[in-house]
Amino acid sequence: MKRKHFLSSLIAGPLIPVISFRPFFGKSPSPKGSEELFTIPPYLKPGDEIGITCPAGHMDAAELEPALTTIQSWGFKLRLGSTVGKRDFTFGGTDEDRRADLQQMLDDPSLQAILCARGGYGCIRFIDQLDFTKFVAKPKWIIGFSDVTVIHAHLNHNFRIASIHSKMCNSFPDRLNEAEPMQLRSIVSIRTALIGNRVEYPLVPDPGNRNGTGAGLLTGGNLKTIENLAGTASDLHTEGMILFVEDVDEYLYSIDRMFYSLGRTGKLDKLAGLIIGGFKVKPDDAGDEFGRSVYNIVREHVGSYQYPVCFNFPTGHQKANFALKCGVKHQLTVSDQEVIFKEI
Repeated sequence: MKRKHFLSSLIAGPLIPVISFRPFFGKSPSPKGSEELFTIPPYLKPGDEIGITCPAGHMDAAELEPALTTIQSWGFKLRLGSTVGKRDFTFGGTDEDRRADLQQMLDDPSLQAILCARGGYGCIRFIDQLDFTKFVAKPKWIIGFSDVTVIHAHLNHNFRIASIHSKMCNSFPDRLNEAEPMQLRSIVSIRTALIGNRVEYPLVPDPGNRNGTGAGLLTGGNLKTIENLAGTASDLHTEGMILFVEDVDEYLYSIDRMFYSLGRTGKLDKLAGLIIGGFKVKPDDAGDEFGRSVYNIVREHVGSYQYPVCFNFPTGHQKANFALKCGVKHQLTVSDQEVIFKEI
């Protein structure tokens, strides 16, 4: 889905930095529901240090340069993990290399955030071997999307610690001053999220939307990954929450199957709202067309519920991939005149 519906005023004007959100350290983790707030890691200030690791696909140090230059210009220090420049076929080093690098960063009290260099595939191969004891005692922001949905969901399920779903290092353009406005603004949104400014993302209403207002903690990520985590120790809890999903290179029938999985595992039952991000769909095989669009599929699966539904939200495998704080309370308001998604 194209991002043409995102308001041009958002491209031209600043992201809406309003009020710093004071970190909240909540009660013990709860297995379900959103009544208990998530723990919000401390927001960053100039001079704080961010670790960069490759928990999934490989990435060379030279490929990181555009991201490093930009993030340093925001006033943050950077530390490259041992997996940067390593390669084991598609992976950023062996499973043990990637686990050990991420573990070291989870344990290191001098780091205030961990930015994943890229997605691909690999986090599921060692997530159960990670020890989050020191991380839970002193949480920090974990940043990424796509395969990093595994980590976001694991934090949701086990520890109720907030994290940031956003672009990663491989999404920074070589020359920032030549980037498309939407791409630039979605990169800047990472900084906005990290320093604790509340943001408000307004969109032009999509004809497929369902009107309404809902408020709850935010959760979600890559739809295929969420489906694969069902029934595991990283299964995503959604009750009372606003759920967002996105995906790339999937057939329509596969998207339908994934929504059946969401429904059969109860993840659509008691939402505060549903956000449909970018879906880049594979064309049907000739003579074997599925006969439904993403719009049709979603409407069919949520037709019996009453919560608001927003299509064409700027998140996913695309240039318009804005930072979203998982585990932080948001409000989604959908009407014929406007769509507003904001922290509250």
